[in-house]
Amino acid sequence: MATIAEAIMVIKKAENDANRLIQESKDKSSQMIEDARAKALEIIESAKKEAEDEAETMIYESRARAREEAREISSEAKRKTEILKSKAMDKIDEAAELILKTII
Repeated sequence: MATIAEAIMVIKKAENDANRLIQESKDKSSQMIEDARAKALEIIESAKKEAEDEAETMIYESRARAREEAREISSEAKRKTEILKSKAMDKIDEAAELILKTII
């Protein structure tokens, strides 16, 4: 009888060991899943931050280009205005003469 009892004890111990291994595996699996989720969130946050930084850089560069373009347009407008003013001033004498001839 001792051998049957010993065999039952060995089987019971093996079952307990197997149950313990199964539980440890489940715990380890849960921890790995939790770690993977945390890492995924970290990667997502990092990617989001990089995208926001890139967007800010693009906006800054676009504004800088727009300001430069506005300065160039303003400068060109001033140059053309001065040319028109100069041409108009050149014709003042003619206009004055014409007005005087019309009046006299």
